[in-house]
Amino acid sequence: MKTVSTLITVLTAGFSASLCPGLSQAADVRDTLSIGLAIEPPGLDPTRGSSEAIGMVTYGNIYEGLMRLDEHGALQPLLARDWSITADGLTYDFTLRDGVRFHDGTALTCASVQFSLIRAGAAGSTNPHRTVFSRIADISCPDSLHVRIRLQHPYGSFLYQLAWNDAAILSPASVDQNISHPVGTGPFVFGEWRRGDHLTLNRNPDYWGHSPALRSVTFRFMPDPLSASNALLAGELDAYPSFPSREILSRFAGNTKLEVVRGSFPFKAILALNNARRPFNDIRVRQAIAQAIDRKALIQAVAEGDATLLQSHMAPDDPDYVSLPDRYPYDPDHARALLKDAGIAPGTHLTLAFPPIGYARDSSELIAAYLEQVGLIVTLQPLEWPAWLGQVYGQGAFDMTVIAHTEPHDIAIYDRTPVYFHYHSPVFHELLEQYEATADTARRHRLSGQMQEQLATDEPNVFLFSIPRETVMNRHLRGLWTSQPIAGCPVAGVFWDQ
Repeated sequence: MKTVSTLITVLTAGFSASLCPGLSQAADVRDTLSIGLAIEPPGLDPTRGSSEAIGMVTYGNIYEGLMRLDEHGALQPLLARDWSITADGLTYDFTLRDGVRFHDGTALTCASVQFSLIRAGAAGSTNPHRTVFSRIADISCPDSLHVRIRLQHPYGSFLYQLAWNDAAILSPASVDQNISHPVGTGPFVFGEWRRGDHLTLNRNPDYWGHSPALRSVTFRFMPDPLSASNALLAGELDAYPSFPSREILSRFAGNTKLEVVRGSFPFKAILALNNARRPFNDIRVRQAIAQAIDRKALIQAVAEGDATLLQSHMAPDDPDYVSLPDRYPYDPDHARALLKDAGIAPGTHLTLAFPPIGYARDSSELIAAYLEQVGLIVTLQPLEWPAWLGQVYGQGAFDMTVIAHTEPHDIAIYDRTPVYFHYHSPVFHELLEQYEATADTARRHRLSGQMQEQLATDEPNVFLFSIPRETVMNRHLRGLWTSQPIAGCPVAGVFWDQ
């Protein structure tokens, strides 16, 4: 039997809602989100694989690092609330946030950081940037919330690298399951993963920071642009970052529910060449391939002219980007002469592998046609993402491939051993060592420019183009990144305005 006070409470609530419809509307504000992605991640552990798709799901959602990058690419504190660096640039002292717990219930401590970063740099590590973490000489724990990291040599990019996907701090107790059931400290916990279809994250009720407005987020894997556009128009998708087809964007023109927002990201499309294989180990052949391709016409065909022609491995939105002259402009006659001088006979067969994404497919078809005009016979080899990651990126077993690198300020990959395109240059190595040995911004910029010039001269890969980022999204969605300074789609700050 209800008491009088209970009846009064019920009646009052109903009366208030009828007089103040805003109260019931507030309860109806959406708290779910559906995001379309072109690529399904091969796994969910960014410390074991470099696929952009891993970061799109996990960065700032499941996993967190000591530092983070915001939407504008600025470095911000995260699990470390403050830090200091000794004058010699060798020792970093971090103070961790108190009260942080992993999704498995274990507490974040200095030991967690120590475990994660030592694991990342260990000899058998498959971390994409193992060489960064191998620079660490020692990690000590003055107490549970203080971390002291001592480097072997000064490394000016260290704080920046700690904001990357592969610098995530992991729970030692759960590390073995992260590929399929990730455990981090982030604002969302893993829900379910139906391979080939979708992956769902749920709000972390015990998050140490501000609780997300969204109760759940579903990432739907929709590589076909037409299907994705139909899902957006039907309201089955709320947003699609980095929409993969320019020509289909016109379908959203004038739409009252959807908008197309232009942003930026460090997109660097390249024709990667296997410098360890003949004939690509000869600079004359690499120069010939560069001069055989009309890159301006390629940009017109692939990106409707809306792209920046690249001369080196640096996106125009990078603070260290320098504009360089075109050292190898389109000149098929000179390309033929270079090939002849290098002893490459007409009819030489090459294979061009490419992953299943529009720009790579379209660019590869055009590049094959250009190379055939200078006497090279090119076989196109389409690969699914797992095969491309294993064969090309993992094993370096390829002739040529078209791929876009979307990591921020990643020019150091040209000094990585191993690296899938097998470029090695003592000159570049020395420039990079000088760059990392200083924290002086002006000197770092000059050295970065010199590194870009060295790559533009050596042409280890043919640098193609950089494009802007187009995001299709519901007009009532707020807080979604429309620029992407790092592979990620953090949604902790996303909400609906009605």
